[in-house]
Amino acid sequence: MRPNIVTEAGVQTRFNQWWNAIPFLTSSVVVVCGIIYLICLLTGYDSFYEVCFLPSAIISRFQVYRFYTAIIFHGSLLHVLFNMMALVPMGSELERIMGSVRLLYLTFLLATTNAILHLLIASLAGYNPFYQYDHLMNECAIGFSGILFSMIVIETSLSGVTSRSVFGLFNVPAKLYPWILLVVFQLLMTNVSLLGHLCGILSGFSYSYGLFNFLMPGSSFFTTIESASWMSSFIRRPKFIMCTGGNPSNYIPTYSVQNTTSSGFSTGNAWRSLSSWLPQREASNQSSEDSRFPGRGRTLSTARDPTAPTGETDPNLHARLLEDSSSPDRLSDATITTTAEPRQVPIANTAVLPQSQGRVAAPEEQIQKLVAMGFDRTQVEVALAAADDDLTVAVEILMSQQA
Repeated sequence: MRPNIVTEAGVQTRFNQWWNAIPFLTSSVVVVCGIIYLICLLTGYDSFYEVCFLPSAIISRFQVYRFYTAIIFHGSLLHVLFNMMALVPMGSELERIMGSVRLLYLTFLLATTNAILHLLIASLAGYNPFYQYDHLMNECAIGFSGILFSMIVIETSLSGVTSRSVFGLFNVPAKLYPWILLVVFQLLMTNVSLLGHLCGILSGFSYSYGLFNFLMPGSSFFTTIESASWMSSFIRRPKFIMCTGGNPSNYIPTYSVQNTTSSGFSTGNAWRSLSSWLPQREASNQSSEDSRFPGRGRTLSTARDPTAPTGETDPNLHARLLEDSSSPDRLSDATITTTAEPRQVPIANTAVLPQSQGRVAAPEEQIQKLVAMGFDRTQVEVALAAADDDLTVAVEILMSQQA
């Protein structure tokens, strides 16, 4: 037998792997939008006048249903394909952190606020006494891109990156990234709703800065929904993600201690999602995914002793993290008995634990953000140490422990 045998997965196998990695709600949105577009294509329905977001019809006939029907209809194959391929990476990331039910609620909240802002701005522009932009009141807008722009802002705030790549051509500051995309799409594409995308950005920033916190119910609300009998068939599905952890306002934490570059909402993400299920040569040895950690696999960096040989880590760290951490005393003991010294974090204002504990604490800012989400401080410190102060990974660890 020849050594180093590699296997080549077929297109169907790669597609199944890619599809099974997409969480429940994100994949459901893709299916619904795809089926609706296919039905419209087969029946020849292409006017969309009855379902699109039309400010004049909403005001004159109070057709509020347009708030939600407009986001699931698309005008062309490229329109629905591009929107769904952009939704997959962003929606999957947010769903793994927030949970399926909470993200569904957030999607409806963003659709509502986007529509209200759109209606308000169009009315002000159409009925102002100085110069009236009547075409904004009669603009028929459809597509999921307004929600996508909101998700861009929220995901950028969550990732903590300081710069992002625009189509892989050049980098821009992360705060300007959605605005650059707004201008680029408006210049490169025809029949693009500038006001719809703008309202999506405004809603995303409003949520990221906590202006919608009073509209977000507490964790008990989502837990009650998940415990309902009619939800049992959905919860049993392997791709469904439970809503665990989080503070009552469910505010997504933001931080700016990292200086990395992420491509975000770009053709690069869409192409990587598409190419992930194309035939590729891969090694026969496959790593199994732990069911206790839903979502993408990540390597947890453990604390190391500077005098220890390279590659030698604390053998008990992962075991402690995988244990049921219901007892704070056990976590406290695990923290105190850690003898390995972690790497120094290059941050100016870091809180240092007493010398008897033998390690430098995670940045106090990150600890306070996770404590504000409802997690125990001792669990937060252990999770941050295991995640090398990566806030996103620490949140996944803490939520998996509570699950």
